[in-house]
Amino acid sequence: MAVTAVLFDLGNVVVDWNPLLLYRQIFNSEDEAQRFVSEICTLKWHTEHDRGVTFADNAVPLIEAYPHYEDQIRAWRTRWLDMFSGYVPGMDVLLADVFASRADVFALSNLSDEVWQETADAFPLLHKFEDVVVSGAEKVVKPDPKIYEIALQRAGRPAEEILFTDDRMDNLVAAEAFGFKTHHFQGAHGLREALIHHGVLTG
Repeated sequence: MAVTAVLFDLGNVVVDWNPLLLYRQIFNSEDEAQRFVSEICTLKWHTEHDRGVTFADNAVPLIEAYPHYEDQIRAWRTRWLDMFSGYVPGMDVLLADVFASRADVFALSNLSDEVWQETADAFPLLHKFEDVVVSGAEKVVKPDPKIYEIALQRAGRPAEEILFTDDRMDNLVAAEAFGFKTHHFQGAHGLREALIHHGVLTG
């Protein structure tokens, strides 16, 4: 089937997100910042935000365990936007081309619903998607099959007509099980080539 829709992951595909950008501002050394995000506010801990747990509730056990880091732990929420450096290079231009194409354009992101609106306001291209499935609102994260079922229902077409791009292979493997066409995102140039290959863009 021809591709009639493109489904984008957001973090590190459309927008460049890295907690170290924040904690390099907070701590005096790279080692301190690296240790904090690898041992305390870890990505495993952060996934609970993506699953729908509030930032406040998720902070409680960490603050109990590391009371001397309370301010730094709370900064994950209060300084959320400081974790972004902007759009992934080239993606603002590429997205403009995709939005101008005949394909429908959707997004599927592991993201807290609590920060979705402010993130979209900070990066206006996120408001241009026809629909965005936010994991925190659905209380389920990629690569759980349930979130792909939700994305399919919302897109309103067969999976075979959708090209899904994500930077994580486990998420792509799960999407392929539903019949999605997939592209492993490693940069705007490669994605443009994939979109041309699938007939979404002409060059």
